[in-house]
Amino acid sequence: MEKPSSKTKELEFGGRFGTFMLIFLLPATVLYLLLMCKQDDPSLMNFPPPLPTIESLWEAKVFGVFLLWFFFQALFYLLPIGKVVEGLPLSNGRKLQYRINGFYAFVLTTAAIGTLLYFQFELHYLYDHFIQFAVSAAAFSMVLSIYLYIRSLKAPEEDLAPGGNSGYLVYDFFTGHELNPRIGSFDLKYFCELRPGLIGWVVINLAMLLAEMKIHNQSMPSLSMILVNSFQLLYVVDALWNEEAVLTTMDIIHDGFGFMLAFGDLVWVPFVYSLQAFYLVGHPIAISWPVAAAITILNCIGYYIFRSANSQKNNFRRNPADPKLSFIPTATGKGLLVTGWWGFVRHPNYLGDIIMALAWSLPCGFNHILPYFYVIYFICLLVHREARDEHHCKKKYGLAWERYCQRVPYRIFPYIY
Repeated sequence: MEKPSSKTKELEFGGRFGTFMLIFLLPATVLYLLLMCKQDDPSLMNFPPPLPTIESLWEAKVFGVFLLWFFFQALFYLLPIGKVVEGLPLSNGRKLQYRINGFYAFVLTTAAIGTLLYFQFELHYLYDHFIQFAVSAAAFSMVLSIYLYIRSLKAPEEDLAPGGNSGYLVYDFFTGHELNPRIGSFDLKYFCELRPGLIGWVVINLAMLLAEMKIHNQSMPSLSMILVNSFQLLYVVDALWNEEAVLTTMDIIHDGFGFMLAFGDLVWVPFVYSLQAFYLVGHPIAISWPVAAAITILNCIGYYIFRSANSQKNNFRRNPADPKLSFIPTATGKGLLVTGWWGFVRHPNYLGDIIMALAWSLPCGFNHILPYFYVIYFICLLVHREARDEHHCKKKYGLAWERYCQRVPYRIFPYIY
């Protein structure tokens, strides 16, 4: 068990100034990407894109639809279906309980969307008001973050996040002051991690597919759009099917719930991760079947590495005494896995993630770099997260971590230290 939460001494993300700037930079980046995608020529040379009026960015009806979506998913989360499992021990030894029903929520959402389409609901409304939906989600995430910080001021010391208890308002607001904020049994961070944004990502992609067919008078979607939708649908379904594995991730066990995760879950994931589908609506790309087959093989390779590595990690954390697993013991009582992919490279799940990210962008062709923003950003994100992991593990495991690094010298990519 880790020691009870104390004051955060080592600040990340550029400290107080860096987190202050990120609060403004992240929404501005989302708006810039979406505005660029709407241009006939989304070249970086056409910077800045024409700025919309303030009035065109906000519509009460759109915000109402977003709220309806959020609480619609909250209702599914509260349904008494799916098993209840315990999370990893907290600093005080207590284990929180979580209901695993994300896949059921996805199935119910699929049925609801299918019903709407059957009654000829115009789902491309989402495409027509896409930027307004992004602004609504950003506004909601800011209000939610303010609520989370205010309520965290009354939280006991043991409930605070180890990385978000610096005493600096802006820094703790951004990184998250309280580790597991709950309203009764409703876990706000766990709910936002996999529900409204992740499932919303699939719905957005579907809306883009239908918008492409309508705008270009197609009887069926383009092969590029089918690939992007299929690859990302697989990723989301996998995350929901293996929902229990999220309980062992850094987001749940270490990071507090503040603006960083609230904005990331509700805005960044659905509106940036769907950038390829949004791009293809206005900039269709025709690819051949051999090219599509090659991209599909690449995605399958990335998915296999990603899924098998994450399964190995989750199995080890759930059952470290499994005789099939090899590990290096540490003074904390925990072990460092060196079996399977984890004996080949320190972060094989990141390697799989990056390969899949590239496969998601390739169907968009090479006319513009914009649809490759995701893979570029994702490499930067995972390299930064890997550095956070390295620092945290070196501090926590000491000599055992040095032994592990000698045993597994490669970090994310093979042959790269």
